[in-house]
Amino acid sequence: MQRAARTAICDWCQPVGSAMIRQSLKCRVPLQHNSRAYSVLPPPRDDEEKEMMHQMLRVDHAGEFGANRIYAGQMAVLGRTKTGPLIQQMWDQEKKHLAKFNEIIAENRVRPTVLLPLWNIAGFALGASTALLGKEGAMACTVAVEESISEHYNSQIRALMERDPDRYTELLQIIKDFRDDEMEHHDTGLEHNAESVPGYWLLKNAIQLGCKAAIYVSQRV
Repeated sequence: MQRAARTAICDWCQPVGSAMIRQSLKCRVPLQHNSRAYSVLPPPRDDEEKEMMHQMLRVDHAGEFGANRIYAGQMAVLGRTKTGPLIQQMWDQEKKHLAKFNEIIAENRVRPTVLLPLWNIAGFALGASTALLGKEGAMACTVAVEESISEHYNSQIRALMERDPDRYTELLQIIKDFRDDEMEHHDTGLEHNAESVPGYWLLKNAIQLGCKAAIYVSQRV
């Protein structure tokens, strides 16, 4: 099984990762012309608001990119098992999330984090290594990551609601929809015996600590 997993990882890691990074870095594209000058975000009123929104979008994009790489790693190991279709279903939703943030950061000239190549490798490695523990290990990773992302989205929702909910109506709806998807993935992980993996709480806390560190640095770098 380990030999097969190594082969699968070699097959999946390079093409998927490089393609996603190239797409994510394509930020300088022409704006689409429509009935208004923006589709999601209004023009910033000052430098403070611009910096706040850039940090928010940068970390959201990085989080969805990392989640995609985690599911890619899980599929490399478990894609041909009975768990494969379930992981693929969750991954397909994450692909839509990433595509939307690719669109938003391009439209608003937001620089992605320079750490995308690191998240490419780290995300895939995390997904593959936990999947090597079996279905339960993959689901434990999903629970930990999706809980962290959901909590982060909730904090953004609170911040935007306090600042000006009418001004950020479209962005709030996107974040709420994505938050709900992440919670669905979290609950799916629990339903598929995530907590039965040996050392579940230790594994979960370690992954979530890593998620918090990744969120912190991706906002700033």
